[in-house]
Amino acid sequence: MFRESKQRRRFSREFKVEAVRLTNHEGVPLSQVARDLGVGANLLRRWRTQHDADPTHAFGGPGRVAPRDTEVVGLKRELARVTRERDF
Repeated sequence: MFRESKQRRRFSREFKVEAVRLTNHEGVPLSQVARDLGVGANLLRRWRTQHDADPTHAFGGPGRVAPRDTEVVGLKRELARVTRERDF
């Protein structure tokens, strides 16, 4: 009745890049590469699409922070400090 909760598998950027590289070999179907790696063909296709769109920034993940985001966090911190000083 109840399904066991599965933890979501996470793959490193290097693994994804290598998987995409393997899909570019002539004569080897994407489905075969996916089976060999133990991932779904649709997932591997999505990785290839992301990599083809922007190879340098593909697979950034939640851990990667853009410089713009870092600046926004700093500005919010500064605004909070100035607001506290003003209210004091």
